[in-house]
Amino acid sequence: MDEHDKPTAEHLRPGGVDDATVEALGKLSEALEVVEDARGHLYGFHRLTGMADLTLGEAVDLFREAGHTELADRLQTELVGRNVVQGRWTFQIVEEYDDGYYATFKELEKTARDDLVGGRRHLFEAEMKEDRRTHGRAHHEAVPHDGSEQSR
Repeated sequence: MDEHDKPTAEHLRPGGVDDATVEALGKLSEALEVVEDARGHLYGFHRLTGMADLTLGEAVDLFREAGHTELADRLQTELVGRNVVQGRWTFQIVEEYDDGYYATFKELEKTARDDLVGGRRHLFEAEMKEDRRTHGRAHHEAVPHDGSEQSR
């Protein structure tokens, strides 16, 4: 292998770390990626629900202007500003998720990496890249050579 065509140190397995550990850390990282995606959907839910409530307020105003005051009043009192779950608007759900489940997941994933592989990230993927790329071919380089942080 070309000396200049290998992964950087942060993507190399530390000595004494076995395949099972790298695989387990890879699976934990994969699970965290799913949690990150779920968190994005939760924020999307938060934003869409907020937009719906504001748009509903506009509809209430239009119903009132059109003379449908009874319907406007009912929408205003029963739905505008209503909690989406018991006692909570979506921002409260997001905060509880972020401060509880999400924070704990992130902390434990980092602790596992720190304790087992010196904090290295994506070792499973880095080893997969080494296995799958065609060494020595353009567009199959181990690292970018563009002056970025991942360059040498």
